[in-house]
Amino acid sequence: MSPLERWERRTRLPLLVLALLFAAAYAAPILLPHADPRLAAAARALEWTAWGCYAADYAVRLALSGQRWAFVRSQPLALAAVVLPLLQPLRLLRLLATLLLAGQRVRATPQVRLTTYVVGSVLALLLFGSLAVLEVERQSPHGNIRTMDDALWWAFTTMTTVGYGEHYPTTGVGRLIAVCLMLSGIALLGVVTANIAAWFIAEFQEEEQETRRQQQTLDALVGEVRALREQVALLTLRAVPGGPPPGDAPAAPPPAPADPADGPGPADLPPVPADRPSA
Repeated sequence: MSPLERWERRTRLPLLVLALLFAAAYAAPILLPHADPRLAAAARALEWTAWGCYAADYAVRLALSGQRWAFVRSQPLALAAVVLPLLQPLRLLRLLATLLLAGQRVRATPQVRLTTYVVGSVLALLLFGSLAVLEVERQSPHGNIRTMDDALWWAFTTMTTVGYGEHYPTTGVGRLIAVCLMLSGIALLGVVTANIAAWFIAEFQEEEQETRRQQQTLDALVGEVRALREQVALLTLRAVPGGPPPGDAPAAPPPAPADPADGPGPADLPPVPADRPSA
C-alpha cells in the first residue's frame, strides 16, 4: 500500500464527518435567522475550519501523489472544494463539492457508488438548493419564497422541470440557483435513465451467458454419453464367445443368411464341370 493510499484510508471517516458538520453549519443560520448571533459566528467558524481541513488534506495528498499534475487533473472535486471561496453566490457550489468529495472517498463497488452519487446528489441539491434560495429570497422585498416549505416545493418543481409558477426567484442569485437546479435535474434524470438501461442490459447479458454456459454443459454431457455408449458396445462384443480379445479391435459382424425367397445364392449353386479334352 502506497503512502497516499494509507493517508486516504486514515482520513476517510474524519473527512466524511467533517462534511456533515459543514452542511449543518451551512443550514443552521438559514433555518434559525433570529437565533443568537453567536450561533452564526460558530457556524462560520466551523465552515472555515472545514475549509482548512480539506485544504490541508488536498496539500498532503498532492505531495504524496508523486505526479502532481496528474493528481490535479484526476481530482476536480477536491480542487473545487478548496478553491471555491466562501462567497455568498458560491457557497452552495462549494458545499456540494465538499459532499461529493466525501462520497468519492468512500470505497464501494461501482454500482453502489453510482447509486450513492445519484441519490445523494438529488437529496443534496433538493435540500441545500432550498436553503440557498430561501436565504437570498427571504430578504428581497418582492420575494415570494419566505418559508422552508415554499423553498422545498419550489426546488422540487424546479429540479423536475415542472415549474408551476406559484413560487419563483426574483433576485439575480436566486435565478442563478434556479438555473443550476434545472440543469442538475436534467442531468440527474439522464443519469438515472442510463443507469436503468445499463441494468437491463446487464441482466440480459447475464441471462445470455447463463444460457450459453448451459448449452456448453449439455453438449459436454451428450459427448460423454456418446463415449459411454461406444465403450458399452465394445464391452458387449468382448463378452460374446469368440469375440475379440481385450485390446483388439472388434471383428466385423458375420454376413446375414440369405433369404430363401431371394433365390439361391452363389454358395448354393452346383460347381461348374471342367471342360472335357477333345478326342
